[in-house]
Amino acid sequence: MAEHYAVTEYITPEEFTNSRVKDADALIIRTRTHADARLLAGTRVRMVATATIGYDHIDTAWCEQHGVHWTACPGCNAQGVCDYVEEALREVESRRGTGEGMMTIGIVGVGHVGSKVAQMAERRGYRVLLNDPPKGIGVTLDEIAEESDIVTFHTPLTTDGDYRTFHLCDSGFLAKCKSNAVIINAARGGVVDEEALLESGHECVIDCWENEPAINTRLLESRNTVAASYHIAGYTAEGKMNATRMCIDALRTFFSLPALPDEEKTLTLQPEEKGDSARGWLRRVTEQLKARPGDFEQLRKQYKLR
Repeated sequence: MAEHYAVTEYITPEEFTNSRVKDADALIIRTRTHADARLLAGTRVRMVATATIGYDHIDTAWCEQHGVHWTACPGCNAQGVCDYVEEALREVESRRGTGEGMMTIGIVGVGHVGSKVAQMAERRGYRVLLNDPPKGIGVTLDEIAEESDIVTFHTPLTTDGDYRTFHLCDSGFLAKCKSNAVIINAARGGVVDEEALLESGHECVIDCWENEPAINTRLLESRNTVAASYHIAGYTAEGKMNATRMCIDALRTFFSLPALPDEEKTLTLQPEEKGDSARGWLRRVTEQLKARPGDFEQLRKQYKLR
């Protein structure tokens, strides 16, 4: 039986350059690394795996045209994002002085994350409206806007096609929303038109920003921003472990490698405290970001896993 050898090199996102990866067979990346022609052209890379749900940082068309297999990790951190939205709901409820539930929440995108958010919101007593045209699920986007007290987005970021999501939440959508509706974006930067959001005067919770790490400081500092964070909604120990396992399994399958022994799959990540004692963490993160908006990337790197 042939033996398999692999050399693994760990590098920072800034070190992912064409010359650095030219002799690699496969790359495991996250959202800060853009897998496109600039990075991959002329290299021996045959596979790119991103340890994230989203994959708009991969030029999938270029990869497919040049024989580079790519894969993402859908659902890996769905529970973490759901927990983030639940904490955001607590902040909204606290700000408004309302009890748990007592409002209508519109969920745009009912995949791995959106479906968990729907279950959580129902448990908390919310009236739940769903919208996911590609799946043929739920009500129209107009109905979401007109009837929801809170609208939360959980779609991928797409810029073309029948179900384009870039600036899905734009001035037209916001004009149809209730004047006191809250907008939550824990999906991808660009799903929400931030300038339109600012002009609309709607309250919001923002985790994913356009033009990261050069975020919109006017939106960050707006009195209508209930909470803000540095793209860490899905940063949990469970999510990291899930993504790592999924990437390893994808590499193993693509290169026909033997499965790892269970003990070699064991990961040790130290999460922050959980439970009631950890509540209020989103408020602390918001204060950090408002105090150091120019350190968006550093804050993200230093964030302790939940």
